[in-house]
Amino acid sequence: MNKKIDKNNSDLLDALLRGDRKTCSQIIKKKLDSGIDIKKLYDNFIKPNLYEIGVLWEYNKISVATEHLASAIVEGILNEIYPTIISTEKNNYSVIVSCVENEFHQIGIKMVSDIFELNGWNSYYLGSNTPTNELIDFAKTIKPDILGISLSIYFHLPALETMIQKIRAEFPNLTILIGGQAFRRGGQDAILKYSNVIYLPDLEKIDMFIKNYK
Repeated sequence: MNKKIDKNNSDLLDALLRGDRKTCSQIIKKKLDSGIDIKKLYDNFIKPNLYEIGVLWEYNKISVATEHLASAIVEGILNEIYPTIISTEKNNYSVIVSCVENEFHQIGIKMVSDIFELNGWNSYYLGSNTPTNELIDFAKTIKPDILGISLSIYFHLPALETMIQKIRAEFPNLTILIGGQAFRRGGQDAILKYSNVIYLPDLEKIDMFIKNYK
């Protein structure tokens, strides 16, 4: 179930819909200055606002241009935050994170990448629309401990299944983490039938998984 937008935090949604990057940046900076945990900032504040924008776009309440602008603003702010979260203490673990092929909503998986970085992992963030064959070739070079895949659009679930099947053919034992906005509508059962594929619904669960890994 999605977290609802707190009325006190609706100012970010308003600023995103106006395309007011300066105000958005100031709002996030104020949150950080208050000492908010990065996971809570992402999961309880930024993500619900992005989900609400996605719903507005899905029901034709806002234009594609408005949705793209809001996403670009948030991604820019995440890039501003990044230098403050990267861990100086690295471990020997590595993860590749990517969207499903032909998906262009990459903010969620960027947040996942940041959580791995916070925990000292080497995270290879491939972003949106990475062809599966290219992802597999890259994984053969990196030999990651984990592969993380984001699905934003429910109708791309068959593409995700195909992706998992191709990855499994090359990496029978590789742990694959799956998540994303698409699973608000269900579909977990379709992917959990594959071996060593784990669905994690939010960043808190991802952080717990990382901390308990091996």
